[in-house]
Amino acid sequence: MAHFERHRTERIGWLRASVLGANDGIVSTASLVVGVAASNAARGDVIVAGVAGLVAGALSMAAGEYVSVSSQADTEQADMLRERTELATAPEAELNELTGIYVTRGLTPDLARTVAEQLTAAGALTAHARDELGLSAELAARPLQAAVASAGTFAVGAGVPLVAAVFAPDSALVVIVGAVSLGCLVGLGALAAAAGGASPWRGAARVGFWGLVAMGVTAAVGRLFGTAV
Repeated sequence: MAHFERHRTERIGWLRASVLGANDGIVSTASLVVGVAASNAARGDVIVAGVAGLVAGALSMAAGEYVSVSSQADTEQADMLRERTELATAPEAELNELTGIYVTRGLTPDLARTVAEQLTAAGALTAHARDELGLSAELAARPLQAAVASAGTFAVGAGVPLVAAVFAPDSALVVIVGAVSLGCLVGLGALAAAAGGASPWRGAARVGFWGLVAMGVTAAVGRLFGTAV
């Protein structure tokens, strides 16, 4: 019977972008809303600032992720092109290189040579991409996927403090927005850590701490200057 395993590394690309987007959406928009509200600005100004932060942040996340991951993809493609050229012009040297890799991983020279020959026959480029370059289809850079995931999750995250600001009473707007946003950050940190196989408590504490710092500093700035920004 075939044994099927699903590893968490397959989630790395979209999980990283999604967590980063949602976390950034909550922290930046909540900090913006709290900071403007702490300056005694009108509720309408607070909402407008939050909406502007949501739109600008989502587009910025999409652009940043696309450019960053595209650079990674360009590097991977350049390495693959170089490897393809070397396989075409110096196949014996590449076979020796692959053999050496397996020897360093613990195989005997004879077995390493046999494995290298069989994997080369099955797909030389795939073998070198995986074992020499550390590249695989599961972990390949996907710029569009990262951009869409970051922008979408940023918008969802940014919606949390915005909704809280719409329904919170003026007298407790800062407290309610801060509390709701902090609660969501803690939950997000725990969920992301669990999805990646790490400690949910550590993930929750890490995200919650920095979210609290960001909102606290921004609220202090808004209170200090007392003007909408």
